[in-house]
Amino acid sequence: MSSPVSPYLLALLSVILFSTSSYATPPISNITHESILQCLLHHSVPHNLIYTKSTTSYTSLLQSSIQNQRFDTPTTPKPFLIVSPTLESHVQSTVKCSHYHGLQIRVRSGGHDYEGLSYVSHDPPFIVLDLHSLSSISIDTSHSTSWVQAGATIGELYYRIAEKNKTAGFPAGLCPTLGIGGHLSGGGFGTMVRMYGLAADHIIDARLVNADGEILDRESMGEDFFWAIRGGGAASFGVILAYKIKLVYVPPKVTVFTKSTNLSHGAKTLTSKWQQIAYKLDDRLFIRAVIQVASDEKPCRTIQVGFESLFLGEKEELLALMGKSFPELGLKAEDCQEMSWIQSVPYFAGYKNGESPNILLDRKPQFNISFKAKSDFLTERITELGWERIWQEMLRGEEQAMLIVDPYGGRMDEIPESETPFPHRKGSLYNIQYLVGLGEGGAKEMKKHLDWVRSFYQFMTPYVSKNPRAAYLNYRDLDLGSDRVGSTTYTKAKVWGRRYFKSNFERLAVVKGKVDPGNFFRNEQSVPPLFPA
Repeated sequence: MSSPVSPYLLALLSVILFSTSSYATPPISNITHESILQCLLHHSVPHNLIYTKSTTSYTSLLQSSIQNQRFDTPTTPKPFLIVSPTLESHVQSTVKCSHYHGLQIRVRSGGHDYEGLSYVSHDPPFIVLDLHSLSSISIDTSHSTSWVQAGATIGELYYRIAEKNKTAGFPAGLCPTLGIGGHLSGGGFGTMVRMYGLAADHIIDARLVNADGEILDRESMGEDFFWAIRGGGAASFGVILAYKIKLVYVPPKVTVFTKSTNLSHGAKTLTSKWQQIAYKLDDRLFIRAVIQVASDEKPCRTIQVGFESLFLGEKEELLALMGKSFPELGLKAEDCQEMSWIQSVPYFAGYKNGESPNILLDRKPQFNISFKAKSDFLTERITELGWERIWQEMLRGEEQAMLIVDPYGGRMDEIPESETPFPHRKGSLYNIQYLVGLGEGGAKEMKKHLDWVRSFYQFMTPYVSKNPRAAYLNYRDLDLGSDRVGSTTYTKAKVWGRRYFKSNFERLAVVKGKVDPGNFFRNEQSVPPLFPA
């Protein structure tokens, strides 16, 4: 821990006065650790919650939830300070002091941002507001609701729900270490997306710190602001403190299976049939396809397709449904496992050996690799010939690439595109996520892998959505365009904004112009303010 602030500096605290609604920002060159520390201490942020680069635990805290090692290198820009609030008032004080001193804020709850924007800025100096200690979860079983703070993880939320009610759940993502604040604000989908839609569709209230350091809830922020933070990426609008969510019903028993095949065992035919039906099956049935290169040895390389499924019901009914809709898969009783919904959560997080749900409380990063991800949406089915060409392209290189293809349909078809900022509803049959590891061989090897995934993304152009070619905000991709000087216009930002939000982007920018006209909350791909004539 760094040494305490000197008595001389503390004596200066009494003269640091500024309005919570307007700021006379000092020049960036005048910012010092001492001046920002003075401000934070004056506004009741304890010294032991403030980490500078000279603080012993600065590095360990910074690295504690980094999920992509690509953004944990000696050359990665580091925050000027890290503040780890334990009270909502600490968040308010950090916003006020950062605003006054002209410092950017990056807000981190789980650290899953694919481009590291929750803890990296290319426009320093900046502060990281690490919310991991704001992680309380309150379950109201009588009303099937929960208040969950932004720093809690999805795994913790799932565990606490099941602890209170065995037939309640929540339709969010698969990775247990996802932070609530970022995941829900970008949409959030998982294995119950066809039955219940997105996590954001079940947000019924929120608490947020705005650019003036005020705490707002749904009533005080207004419906336009509340609309924006349920799928529009809250980092453009404020700091989410907590969400109130509506829980959903899950049956006492669910059924899961994973059944894999490869090119020599009919993968092409099975994938083609799966693609024809997966988005229009019984809403309780979710079957995703995980497609990857299966061997390190080039002569033996093949494509493996794994079909992973959650059925919100018992095995016997699932087998009957599959026999009618997808008999080609040859699903048998021994392929299926019945379990509680909470037991299925570790299963889809990659823990296939019956691990206890207690593992959901482990906040350590689930990944320890450097990777690049991109995303697409399918609005038309890919032909068998198309899949054959895709797999040939995957096998042509040396990459251990993975495509995760998630079916939509069901409840997603019933919600209008404008209901929340997340627009990928009716007509979006599947979401595709492309993942490739970047290796550990230095800059040259990383460039090779990055070039490959970008080339493959271009190769996929004929098969995916168009006008715009859509992408999912929670699979953030700076290749789509970025702003590194903090002055992006609405016209320039449309390059990436329409990909994430389609026609909802203009409404988001208008909301931004009303609630943060000075563009205090910004990042390389944030929503800029728009001021209609």
